[in-house]
Amino acid sequence: MTPIEKVLRPRLGERLVAPVDAGYATARLVWNAAVDARPAVIARCRDAAEVAVVVRAARAAGLPLSVRGGGHDWAGRAVRDGGVVVDLSDMRGVTVDAAAGEAVVRGGVTTGELLAAARPFGLAAATGVEQGVGMVGFTTGGGYGPLIGRCGLGADNLLSAEVVLADGSTVVAGPEGDDELWWALRGGGGNFGVVTSMRLKLHPVPIVLAGMLLFPFAEAATVLSGYSDIVAEAPDALTVMTGFFPGPHGPSVFVCPVWCGPDMAAGERHIARLRALGHPFVDQVGPMPVAAAVGMFAGNAVPGNHYLLRSAWVPDLRGAAGEALASGAATASSVSSVLFVSRLHGAASRVEPAATAFAHRRPHQVIEVIAVWAPGDPAPGRHRDWADATAATLAEVALPGAYPNQVGPHEDARARESFAGNLGRLLEAKRKYDPGDVFSAIPGLL
Repeated sequence: MTPIEKVLRPRLGERLVAPVDAGYATARLVWNAAVDARPAVIARCRDAAEVAVVVRAARAAGLPLSVRGGGHDWAGRAVRDGGVVVDLSDMRGVTVDAAAGEAVVRGGVTTGELLAAARPFGLAAATGVEQGVGMVGFTTGGGYGPLIGRCGLGADNLLSAEVVLADGSTVVAGPEGDDELWWALRGGGGNFGVVTSMRLKLHPVPIVLAGMLLFPFAEAATVLSGYSDIVAEAPDALTVMTGFFPGPHGPSVFVCPVWCGPDMAAGERHIARLRALGHPFVDQVGPMPVAAAVGMFAGNAVPGNHYLLRSAWVPDLRGAAGEALASGAATASSVSSVLFVSRLHGAASRVEPAATAFAHRRPHQVIEVIAVWAPGDPAPGRHRDWADATAATLAEVALPGAYPNQVGPHEDARARESFAGNLGRLLEAKRKYDPGDVFSAIPGLL
């Protein structure tokens, strides 16, 4: 038994998983099967007190520490070779206060679990578009999503958080607690401690008008140009995602509108403009719960595949940016790789850049170049080459930095650029709360 096991086994029992244990092979897996890290131990914690014990033990043993919430980070930062994993997957409760329009979510809660808890009250949360994504990582890193125009970023909906710091102490970050840590958590990611629970704002969105429009690849230039015109003047209630899906007979352009306003007739009029951009061969837009809208992309994020992601911010999709996307789609290295475009606008764009750590508040698009391939692919390097080449073309028209939740583990310079004028304050917060760099979910902060 290793020294770290001797310390933690009496406290956690079978919930401490070591390489010799039967469940280790499964416990170390994350969503991206390309991640093959072998931690020293995986500590499945049940509350903040246990998290604090594990943090102190890891530091005393001189072992690297990582935190697993939903386990959905493509780069695998939730698990580190030879390290201690604080696994929050057993901390899954959601408590909804419908009268206050709030929910308390524990550290391992996923998008789907939060939406399911809020739905009986006619409420929804600012989430992303994958039901398996952990809410803590999504929220603290920024949080683009289908309700962003009306509800803001995920980070804008963080009312307070319980955090275990690097020294094992527990604090509450919020306007009535540690407001500097609260500021840093809203966009600065998991660089400051382990968020064991959060209080989030909920919104009265019982139903949305949403779905998928698929256009032929030959109409890509027209669709992307028209999309750019429509979203530039879109009301808060309309958020539109776009991009390219591959297929055995070539790529297609998708346009995915989400109307979250109460006037469904107005939403239909906006969506009619999107339909008229070309000749959609798939039209599946209709009223649905928010959870169903979030689940539309489930087929493109299957656990067990290999994933590699490149990301860029661009002002819009006119001209060179749209051409780069279409070129990337035409040369995709697999029939599973995807180009996905989200938008920041509306409520998220009206937050002052200095009000939270997330600084990039002007309306823009975030592009994800997602290379996907099956385990055992005989030439995996071609997928990385495609993603890198597409990203390099986009870089010619991209804004500085990138979405902090999507930068790679070795992109320190880009990570720093992402925080723009907030970087100095964020670095000071890092030195205050985690001077030893125990937590490094987003690179470049020390």
